[in-house]
Parts: sequence; structure tokens; C-alpha cells
Amino acid sequence: MTLGGALSAASARLVEAGIDSARLEAELLLALACDDCARALLYAELDRELTPVQIAAFEANVARREKREPLAYILGEWGFRRLTLKTDRRALIPRPETEVVVERALEHIREQAKPDVLDVGTGTGAIALAIADEHDGARVTAIDASPDALALAGENRDLTGINGRVELLEYDLTSGLGQLRFDLVVSNPPYVEPDELATLQPEVRDWEPHVALVAHGATEAVARAATEALRPGGWLVLETAASAGERIRGLLDDLGYEDVAITPDLAGRDRVVEGRWTG
Repeated sequence: MTLGGALSAASARLVEAGIDSARLEAELLLALACDDCARALLYAELDRELTPVQIAAFEANVARREKREPLAYILGEWGFRRLTLKTDRRALIPRPETEVVVERALEHIREQAKPDVLDVGTGTGAIALAIADEHDGARVTAIDASPDALALAGENRDLTGINGRVELLEYDLTSGLGQLRFDLVVSNPPYVEPDELATLQPEVRDWEPHVALVAHGATEAVARAATEALRPGGWLVLETAASAGERIRGLLDDLGYEDVAITPDLAGRDRVVEGRWTG
């Protein structure tokens, strides 16, 4: 089988499976299966014959994607801001809209030399590691109730080389935050309502961990706990569902946060709600 033939056949299969970016994904999966087939050079070598080993690896990759396993899980890594992070079923895949959360978080600590930051529900470690990567003085505590997610975050901390300023802790928010005090609390909490789960794409509904998806009051719990954890003048930055921006704004107002604001994502949907705690 030639490289071009493999791409055409795989693209057709992925289209049939309901995948919008079928050709692009076929290219990425072929580059993954074929160590010496850089994606940038694929179209210069369409007549090249693949080896049996390469064909078998590519077939396995395509079969996984046909079952709607997320591309990021098959590739084993995903880009987030300036970082490339390891991804698998232990945590949610970092998403572009969460990059807006990081941008807003950085805005509130930009002028501080050594801000103390808390990332609640760190998952892959994306938010915590991105903040530490882009603010040289930030000291980040990243917590998660899932030991599997924390193990993945630890692997990403090692891979990115961001050590010494990111501490990972297994912690259940229902226990409160004790005596910890921070200049910034940031979180991408679970915010999919239980009755919305069935409406999600199969990649999300069937593959990503439900504990990190389904709300069960997580946003409210983070907002309340942050009132005890934030230093006066510190900021809370939350990712939220596009339909929940005004509701979360009202929650922060009721809890006593000031300067509460909503920031849209690149698609213009409400995505980040933030507020300042005056103590």
C-alpha cells in the first residue's frame, strides 16, 4: 500500500465514522504510525510504499479513531499554549477555551513578583504548568481528588521541565482549604449538567472521565472555598459553561466578590467568570 492510498482509504473511513476533519486526522495518524513520515513531507512521498509494520500501526490508529476515541488520546499528547502535554484517559484533554482562563489568570498576577496560585482540579496540570511557564516567579499549588490525574500531571511536570514551583497535592475540596492562602485561585471545574451528558460528542461522553465533566455543584464549591483561601485583593478565575456565565456572575456577587466580570472565548461564548475578594 502506498502512502497516498493509505491516506485516501483512512480519510474515507473517518468520514464514514462522522469525523469532520477526517483528512487532517488521517495525516496525523499516519505520521504517528510511520516514524520516518513527517506530516510536512507526506505529500512529497505519496507514491512511497509503506512497510507491513507501518500499515499495521496505521490501521490500529485508524480503528481506534473510528470508535471515536479522542485524537489526543491516540496521539498521546496535545498542545496547550506554549506546552505539549501528555494526554490519556486519566484526565480531560486540554482545550483551547481553557487557554483563555490562563490568560485571565496571568493578567491578575502579572505585576506580582512571587504570587501564590492555587489550581483546583488540575487534571493534566495544564493550567498550573502554563501559569508557571509564563510567570517566572509564580508558585503554584495544584490539587485534584483523583490520584490518577495527579500522576498524569506529575508526568507532565517532568516532561515540561517545570519543577520546583509547581506542587501537586491529592486533595478533596469538600474538606475545605484549611490555612492555605493564595493571591489567585483558578479552576476549570466540572460544569456539564447531568442531563446534558447524553448530548455531548462521543469523544467526550464515552472516553473522557465523567468525574471531571459532570457538575454536581463543583463551581459553587470552588467559589465558596476560595473566599477562605484568597488573601484580600486576590482573584478567583473560573471556567464555565457558555450558558452559565450570568448565573456564575450572580453567584460571585452573592458571595461578596467585587469587580465580577465575564470574558468570552474566541467563539464569543461566555467562558470565564472572575471576581476579586476583598476579605
